Amino acid sequence: MTRTGIYGGSFNPIHRGHIELGEFICQNCYVDELWFLVSPQNPFKKQATDLLDDQRRLELARIAVHDYPQLQVCDIEFRLPRPSYMYKTLEALEKEYPDRQFVLIIGADNWLAFDRWAEYRRLQEHYDILVFPRNGYPVDSSSLPERVTLLPSPLIDISATEIRRRIRCGEDASALLTPAVWEELRKQEDYQ
Repeated sequence: MTRTGIYGGSFNPIHRGHIELGEFICQNCYVDELWFLVSPQNPFKKQATDLLDDQRRLELARIAVHDYPQLQVCDIEFRLPRPSYMYKTLEALEKEYPDRQFVLIIGADNWLAFDRWAEYRRLQEHYDILVFPRNGYPVDSSSLPERVTLLPSPLIDISATEIRRRIRCGEDASALLTPAVWEELRKQEDYQ
């Protein structure tokens, strides 16, 4: 079975930190592939006024992973009822891809609020969960349940909010994005 990491988010926009984390997870053999799951509606987030159209965020994610063979983009939540609940998404993925073992990848901020997720116990029982560090969200690895692993990944402090602010203000955000995404955002004048 192909061990496939599922890393969900709004990816508004997908940035260098997402890509670097995905590469770290794959290169260190935590998963064979990592799929960025572009979410049309996160149940914990109110709809942002500067949220790009679903298809546009999906397109940017595909542009970002183009040169990374182990990284893919998944749009299954676009075909599921909204809001998106991860346990339903993973069930749908298992039906569509029975030859894969899915692994949930979340940030420390999400892990610390995991008991608020729909069917969180079911997620913990049925899936390995990889938790990556986030600034300001300390996780004690010795207190984690059996199928949960705190990744020794580098702390990549890049904010999509900061990227959108820089673009709105006409500032350079190229260091925070892959070159292809930066060029695409500038060409289409997203977030202007």
